[in-house]
Amino acid sequence: MSLKPYFALNNLIKQFHSALLLKNSTQWQHFYGWLARKSFKSIPVASGAVGMGCIGYGYHAVWEITEACNLRCKHCHAISDKAGPDELTTQEGIAFIDGLSKMKKFQMLVYSGGEPMMRPDLETLLLHSKKRGLVNVIATNGTLIDKSRAKGLKSLGVKGVAISLDSTDPIIHNSIRGNPKAFELAMKGIEACKSAGMVLQINFTAMKDNISNLDSIVRFCNEIEADIMLCYQLVPMGRGCAISTSALSPDDNKELTSKLRSLQKNSTTIIEPVACPQYWPHLLKRDNADTKPTLKNHPFHGCAAGWGLLYLKPNGDLWPCPFVPVSGGNIRTTSIRDIYDNSPIFKSLKDRNNLKGKCHDCQNRYICGGCRGKAYGKSGDYLAEDPDCYVK
Repeated sequence: MSLKPYFALNNLIKQFHSALLLKNSTQWQHFYGWLARKSFKSIPVASGAVGMGCIGYGYHAVWEITEACNLRCKHCHAISDKAGPDELTTQEGIAFIDGLSKMKKFQMLVYSGGEPMMRPDLETLLLHSKKRGLVNVIATNGTLIDKSRAKGLKSLGVKGVAISLDSTDPIIHNSIRGNPKAFELAMKGIEACKSAGMVLQINFTAMKDNISNLDSIVRFCNEIEADIMLCYQLVPMGRGCAISTSALSPDDNKELTSKLRSLQKNSTTIIEPVACPQYWPHLLKRDNADTKPTLKNHPFHGCAAGWGLLYLKPNGDLWPCPFVPVSGGNIRTTSIRDIYDNSPIFKSLKDRNNLKGKCHDCQNRYICGGCRGKAYGKSGDYLAEDPDCYVK
């Protein structure tokens, strides 16, 4: 007997619970409207979700299918613009999909990059994961999607598309993206995906260059009726190392959590932060490390690195997060299940008692856990305390 119906019902309950908790924590005025008009679309895309946290939810896998990209964004965690010499072949990709589909908790697969639309066998891979029962999502810069391509993606089982937008000001967006037509083409991609009826997610990366544009980004999401907005923070990696001074400070981080909460109140779009797990204790008014300990399995879970997130690199290395560049193993030689279950990095991240410093001592560790990417970037230790945490 298949366990998928059980997981689907259990996850549906958890997703509703977390959305209700978000409503109560932010005084979200549009919760019932979202429930009536959008929940039937967005909840299936979050297949496998166990609540809310970093990168939206756990459990899900992200596959960086190629290093090739048509843009050269200043803040990208990658550095290449061409396909790597050792990227997984089509057959190796199919084997990965087969292995992932057997892991019952992981029911959704995000195709990322680079720019995933530049991989020649993308349609073959999408079709195979659709056949294996996985929910397909594309994370893209949107510049290579027209209405015809959007319809094609939907027919291949793509339920949702996440398009990056760094500013509603074309000059700022184009400057960050390194292309004078990036904004215009992204707008066309957004409209094409909306017309195709896919769940639309807008990804915004907050940094000193564009943080003043946050309000207008949220207004834009409301105007286009985006289903989800993820507010990333710049984590200096790859090309982003060159603009590390643009990363937000701990005080900026504190201000951002408060700002996102106030913006959610009147937003029709669900707003969730990335690389800012302090947001979740903030919603529960737990901005004090001396509060009573939270319990495990809370609907808000903070950082998902290593337990709820699998990040597959183009060469087959499996990372716990795109901002934690430490491989637990390579799927060319070890099964994805074996890496997830037995590799030291994945095993250690599943138990937050292994965290160090103030993250270990913090009573919020089960609903926050600190950003493992920021911890690694500062100290070289993915279990170290989050250097940008403002909780005292």
